[in-house]
Amino acid sequence: MLRRLFCALLCCAAAAVSADPAAPPVPAVYQRVQVEPTKTSIYIGSVAMTMPVFSRKGVLYESTYHARVFPYFFSNEDGRLYIEITESQLQKLRRGEAVDFTGRAIRDDGDLRRVEGRAMPHDAVTGRIKVRVFVTKKIQLIFNTTYRFVGA
Repeated sequence: MLRRLFCALLCCAAAAVSADPAAPPVPAVYQRVQVEPTKTSIYIGSVAMTMPVFSRKGVLYESTYHARVFPYFFSNEDGRLYIEITESQLQKLRRGEAVDFTGRAIRDDGDLRRVEGRAMPHDAVTGRIKVRVFVTKKIQLIFNTTYRFVGA
C-alpha cells in the first residue's frame, strides 16, 4: 500500500515539475482522450484491455485500466495507467507526425509496469496507437488500437 502511494505521489510530482509555465495552454480538445478497447494474443489465450477516458494533468494522461486474461482468469488485473505526452508532442500530433511516448501502469496491489508506445495520427484528433506493456523483463504485451481526443 505504501509503495502504491509513493508511486502515485511520484507521478504527480513529475507532472508538476515537468509542466512548462511559459508554454501556451493546451487546447481544450486535448484535455481528454478516448482509447478504444483492445486485445492481444498470448500463449493459448488472449488479454483484453479496457480503459475509461484519459484525463490530462500537467504532461500526464491518466486513467484506470482493466486487463482480462482468457482463460487464465486468475491473472486478471486492474490498476492506474499514466502516459506522458508533452505540449511539443501534442503539437506534432496536430501536424500529423507520429509521436513516441512512455508511461507507467500501477496495479491495484502496487506492482509497477513500464509502458512504451507510438501514436500515429490520421488527423488532428484521431489516429492509431501501438502500446507495449512490459509485464516482466522477458514478457511484453503489444496492443494495437485507436485513439480520439474528446475535449474537456
